[in-house]
Amino acid sequence: MKVIKRDGRAVDYDRQKIKIAIEKANQEVSRKEKAGKEEINSIIEYIEELGKKRMLVEDIQDIIEEKLMEMEKFELAKKYIVYRYTRALVRKQNTTDESILGLIRKTNKELMEENSNKNAIIASTQRDLIAGEVSKDLTKRILLPEKITKAHEEGVLHFHDADYFLQPIFNCCLINIGDMLDNGTVMNGKLIESPKSFQVACTVTTQIIAAVASSQYGGQSVNLKHLGKYVRKSYNKFKKDLEEKYKGTLSDDVIEDIVQQRLKTEVAAGVQTMQYQINTLMTTNGQSPFVTLFLHLEKDDEYIEENAMIIEEVLRQRYQGIKNEKGVYVTPAFPKLIYVLDEHNCLKGGKYDYLTELAVKCSAKRMYPDYISAKKMRENYEGNVFSPMGCRSFLSPWKDKDGKYKFEGRFNQGVVSINLPQIGIIADKDEDKFWKLLDERLELCKEALMCRHYALLGTTSDVSPIHWRYGAIARLEAGEKIDPLLKNGYSTISLGYIGLYELTKLMKGVSHTTEEGHDFAIRVMKHLEETTNKWKKETGLGFGLYGTPAESLCYRFARIDKERFGSIEDITDKGYYTNSYHVDVREHIDAFSKLKFESEFQKLSSGGAISYVEIPNMSKNLKALRELVKFIYDNIQYAEFNTKSDYCHVCGFDGEIIINDYNEWECPNCGNKDHSKMNVTRRTCGYLGENFWNAGKTKEIKARVTHL
Repeated sequence: MKVIKRDGRAVDYDRQKIKIAIEKANQEVSRKEKAGKEEINSIIEYIEELGKKRMLVEDIQDIIEEKLMEMEKFELAKKYIVYRYTRALVRKQNTTDESILGLIRKTNKELMEENSNKNAIIASTQRDLIAGEVSKDLTKRILLPEKITKAHEEGVLHFHDADYFLQPIFNCCLINIGDMLDNGTVMNGKLIESPKSFQVACTVTTQIIAAVASSQYGGQSVNLKHLGKYVRKSYNKFKKDLEEKYKGTLSDDVIEDIVQQRLKTEVAAGVQTMQYQINTLMTTNGQSPFVTLFLHLEKDDEYIEENAMIIEEVLRQRYQGIKNEKGVYVTPAFPKLIYVLDEHNCLKGGKYDYLTELAVKCSAKRMYPDYISAKKMRENYEGNVFSPMGCRSFLSPWKDKDGKYKFEGRFNQGVVSINLPQIGIIADKDEDKFWKLLDERLELCKEALMCRHYALLGTTSDVSPIHWRYGAIARLEAGEKIDPLLKNGYSTISLGYIGLYELTKLMKGVSHTTEEGHDFAIRVMKHLEETTNKWKKETGLGFGLYGTPAESLCYRFARIDKERFGSIEDITDKGYYTNSYHVDVREHIDAFSKLKFESEFQKLSSGGAISYVEIPNMSKNLKALRELVKFIYDNIQYAEFNTKSDYCHVCGFDGEIIINDYNEWECPNCGNKDHSKMNVTRRTCGYLGENFWNAGKTKEIKARVTHL
């Protein structure tokens, strides 16, 4: 029998749910009013003997009430009716009015600053945010089981991206850009044939990115190696045209020189097209595409020289930046760049070391690119090197029917993160209690993740043709279900985690950088990894452990726990938890040791992980930055750099950002007050509690504040 839920989903009938519901009511009545096991079973048997193939959940509940009344369990029936009525009221209660009106009135600060990639003042973006509030409301009241909603509200777990859960769309992906360029695609009902030149290929690529981004809520990654062949096409076209016109008039060397000059101009124009279109296009969800460009030179690639040209130009243009409305070159937020270090470019005398030298200069000025070590990645992923998705989660290795590894054209179904410090607070150094509570909450996370999976089941290819019909993910027929792509590990589904450092401090009294703390932290990580592997075997789904790059969640969990448990030294008093396995920012550890230490945790967090180090005044520490990049290749899979100097992303100012008379950070160059568009760091007295400022004449900041 199938049970039809209130949201229209058909689920398998489960007699255990009826038992649980009646037992909950049983707990609230006297012994003589309780329904015995035989009586409960008789109700269940009556429902099953009806022999119906489909039943509404409301009809089942009506029968339970009737049968309890027939048994003269009036008190019990009353409790059950009240429970149903209360749940109905909760489902019907509107919870969006204040949040939406606050957005329109610009008073809902939390919603307006939740996503730095969305300008919450612009009307088109507000439309998406309003829709998101409605989606969150329906998700909490109707779509999710009550215990999952409760766990989310209490900070037990975090159900990511509830503002998009209402629709059958997924998180992030690796666009199969090679297939779409080589074999053509369709956008807005129009056929886009394979490009004949590099510049056209760049234009088509950015149009694909925008279309893909409009029908999913996470990031998109594009491997630029697929554009190399289009540089070759442009080269052949230029050479053919010149030879037809000047053969016999100009020497071959002169023709070749002209061709190379034209090609260089073409590559620069194509890369500029990508950079400017990505930063000026607006997706239908009110933001720039959250896109990552993967810069990897594969030694056996037929087009390696062409791809080297592309990567060099990408780095040059990122180093230069993009002019803002004031005409000042600034660092664009997108596309994110990931540069792969391999044998031929790891600063050990390789042919392409010059590209890495340029990447280091670019990092010093613009903080991008991030770096992946091909050497370490091959160790961790069965010899493969591939891009993370836009959200920095990684796919698990998967082979097609021919036994070939496939990464592009795959995706992530969604994320649920667990609050580790909260478990440590409750366990209070009792390990038996900790492991028991951890397993209970992991099962809750699994149920929440299965909600994500079930929400996508039955989706047809027509929901997003660019994804399912025209190559970004697959080339299914019209109306065909995407279900096979959700199963057997083709797509992933991620368990995130926050606060391993704080958990270790709570349970062991020391950091996970100490010997005792490290042993405990590794046991926790292995248990999380083993649990996701167990889920994978049980369900056939691609569960993975994901070092969540969710800075806002670090603050949310800490805020909830402080309200619930009070101020706990070095835990809730800081106002944040450390992200995933990271070393706390206040630990006295050098950059090299930090990366080496965290590399062990990256290997266990195979569903995604990134480490970072902060370097003061990177532009003045180029030599140190270069040594760190060399170190990354041999020691850690994925790392990025942050700077400790002030920086305004609106105007490019890199002096000291001030605090004005209204207690706001303000760029003295352009007047920017948007925290999401500046880096601010100050350390004056070492105070690390709540941020405040001295009301005296100096107005000196008494906190270290880092806001990215």
